[in-house]
Amino acid sequence: MARPKAQRWLRPMPHPSQVPSPDGTLHRPLSRPRHSDMTTTASNDFGAALASFAATLTCEHIPDPVLRRAEDLFLDWFACTLAGRTGEPIRILEGWVERHARSGDAELLTSRRRVDALFAAMLNSAASHMVEQDDVHNGSVFHAAAVVFGPALALAQARNASGAQLLEAIVAGYEVGVRVGEYLGRAHYKRFHTTATAGCLAAAAATGRLLNLDPERMLWAFGSAATQAGGIWEYLREGAHSKQLHCAHAAAAGITAAELAADGFTGATRALEGAGGMGAAMSEHADPARLVDGLGSRWTLAESSFKFHASCRHTHPAGDALLALMQRERLTHEDIADVLCGVHQSALDVLSPIVEPKSVHQSKFSMGTVLGLLAVYGRAQLPDFEQHYLEPRVVALRNKVRMQLDPEVDAAYPARWIGKVWVRTVDGRSLEARMDEPKGDPGNTLSRAELEDKAQRLAVFADGASPAEMRSVIARAWNLQHETTVRDWLS
Repeated sequence: MARPKAQRWLRPMPHPSQVPSPDGTLHRPLSRPRHSDMTTTASNDFGAALASFAATLTCEHIPDPVLRRAEDLFLDWFACTLAGRTGEPIRILEGWVERHARSGDAELLTSRRRVDALFAAMLNSAASHMVEQDDVHNGSVFHAAAVVFGPALALAQARNASGAQLLEAIVAGYEVGVRVGEYLGRAHYKRFHTTATAGCLAAAAATGRLLNLDPERMLWAFGSAATQAGGIWEYLREGAHSKQLHCAHAAAAGITAAELAADGFTGATRALEGAGGMGAAMSEHADPARLVDGLGSRWTLAESSFKFHASCRHTHPAGDALLALMQRERLTHEDIADVLCGVHQSALDVLSPIVEPKSVHQSKFSMGTVLGLLAVYGRAQLPDFEQHYLEPRVVALRNKVRMQLDPEVDAAYPARWIGKVWVRTVDGRSLEARMDEPKGDPGNTLSRAELEDKAQRLAVFADGASPAEMRSVIARAWNLQHETTVRDWLS
């Protein structure tokens, strides 16, 4: 099919500095005093400046809309963890935890048992990344929630911390993890799962903040976390369970690094930007300046996107474009003869290996399957993948979908995730559509009402919590900053 010239008929993406409020409106960054030491980069000590920022961050430094977005992200993560509780990798990990964990004060949201913080952080982090519904930061291609909330909540419960202290840890984890992911860049993501690698630093920052590490010890924690970072992509080709281990390990590595630093255990102070650091070892084009980009004025947590569809985020832009085209042209799946998706290179790298998915999890990384579900059912939610990914109508549409590298889409990525589709109909028409900002992105975000609905659906999916229990969780999440303790949620 020849590629016709695409037209911009959907709204453009707003500037990333716009901060969403809970009702979905956008605000410019608030004019607050900058956090002291946030942009100190003497002698190019970017890692030290980032550590100082994480160690001294308090709620009074964080704009209110960012705190509200952190509460939104917490609820989303909590529900994702409940939905992932029955996945096979999680059941296996839970059995391992039961054999090794001591009793403690941290909740396993999967089973409501209480164990020590290290094991709760591991299992909750793994479970939250199971069903492909957790948030993602576009520019770093980093799933912060999966590696920040697990260790932060577990350690906060073990230390009987307040909601405000938990929020400080969450924001510190996001701001550090996202910047590390941006620092490592696209070359890193091609070979490493950024959530596994940058996740170690994010978890260290979050737990280090709860431990009240000073800047020096926070930097040691970064060094010990960085030396544990790893996570390769081969699992995806083979359908292995390693992705959940990536999150569990990052959570454990972060807690271990922070607690050791609190005890005086030193870590390399230039483990990020040094000649033998993560950038040199894991990326050809690491940019150290990204580690301190906008500290105190640019809040990367507010740039995070929620997932509307229950699939790899790389499928969402094209999926939303196809849905918009079908609605605009009043098409059914039977009207479609061929679909060409214009995508960025990372989408090709991650999605191309999955031609004929052999499992529910693999089907979420199949562009054809996701578009097939959207075309046939108008949605791609968790029950749809469980029940229909091998349905003949979905498979028939899957086999009509192709991907092609698109220069415009690739140039905009990862700051913007544009979706383009060209559709040939059975009656010979050539149609096209694009999506400049997929559902869930900051300027096209989910409202709190939509997040509540998503949370209830996720909780029901694996019988993780009753509707009444989730109503209580939702009410507390929306008031997290004022919670005196975060000890008990479901236990």
